[in-house]
Amino acid sequence: MGSSSEEHAVTHDIRASTQNRYEVTRKDLPLSCPMPGMVKWDSHPRVFLPIDESGEEKCPYCGAVYVLVPEADHIHR
Repeated sequence: MGSSSEEHAVTHDIRASTQNRYEVTRKDLPLSCPMPGMVKWDSHPRVFLPIDESGEEKCPYCGAVYVLVPEADHIHR
């Protein structure tokens, strides 16, 4: 399964590490911070977060919290 810009549209043109909380869906798995599609020029190294079991994970580098939500509840911003 390849990643496309449509799958990660929620992060398009968002600078990494600029929000405290991100809502993600199963389409965003495997989850990494920063996520694909985020502007990464001034970000930390990519780290994978095992959100599929816990439903919520915190990035050890920037402290961003990722919450896994059902696709029907996901709001694109």
